Amino acid sequence: MSNSSSITHFLLLAFTDTEELQLLYFWLFLGIYLAALLGNGLITTTVACDHHLHTPMYFFLLNLSLLDLGSISTTVPKSMANSLWDTTAISYAGCAAQAFLFVFLISAEFFLLTVMAYDRYVAICKPLHYGTLLGSRACVRMAAAAWGSGFLHAVLHTANTFSLPLCHGNAVDQFFCEIPQILKLFCSDIYLRKFGLLVVTVCLAFGCFLFILFSYVQIFRAVLMISSKKGQHKVFSTCLPHLAVVSLFVSTVMAACLKPPSISSPSMDMVVTFLYSVVPPAVNPLIYSMRNQELKDAVWKLMTGMFFPERINCLFSSA
Repeated sequence: MSNSSSITHFLLLAFTDTEELQLLYFWLFLGIYLAALLGNGLITTTVACDHHLHTPMYFFLLNLSLLDLGSISTTVPKSMANSLWDTTAISYAGCAAQAFLFVFLISAEFFLLTVMAYDRYVAICKPLHYGTLLGSRACVRMAAAAWGSGFLHAVLHTANTFSLPLCHGNAVDQFFCEIPQILKLFCSDIYLRKFGLLVVTVCLAFGCFLFILFSYVQIFRAVLMISSKKGQHKVFSTCLPHLAVVSLFVSTVMAACLKPPSISSPSMDMVVTFLYSVVPPAVNPLIYSMRNQELKDAVWKLMTGMFFPERINCLFSSA
């Protein structure tokens, strides 16, 4: 039996043992990472700098972009460095920090997506009360609640996970310190604690999912009551990006959690984890900007304003 106090580092799973393919994966991850940085960075800066976008919907979108930047920056750079330097090692403290940050940011993102569903529900189903229910203070409190809930959820998981004794070595079958894979290294007599963590996570996730589902049932009912097809399309188009982001997030996470054990393998687990941990942060900016002309115009204004600084009216300068 190996004790956690004697473990100084973990060994992450490499994508391949071939040096040439390691470099290929490095460039692939670099391209995805730069695309995520560019997309989320542009949305964050645009929303902050354009006073026309200082609305609840774009405030929550700014928070979503920050969470996406954080989550992809937690996993991808370390994997890139390992591919470049042909190593798989990560320190014990580094693994704990990576696991904590990933759970924190992913959990906060799902809580924030739930808040964003409430924003769309109030905007469409209770438009006369929108300014009252989603004032600036209420928006800040809801965003802070999403971040805070994610933080507490991450503390619960990380503290419970890394306080357990290790019995099965230090090789993690994943390209980053994913808690379900780390739990496989611990002794077999801690099923009760594992089950308790699973119940808490499932209850939180299922509660958020039910709230999002309820919100969109009410939204669809309200949209169907609009007599004009043009009006229906206009209203529904404001919900489509959020619905697409939620669908991508939920489907990839469910694929990771519900895949049959019969097809489970380190390579399959790695692909599924890649889909829910790397793809959404890179694709979300594209989803939100594709059908949002207001956001596209603001991004273009920001980019052209880089060459004419006097035209930029930033939040920071107007404060």
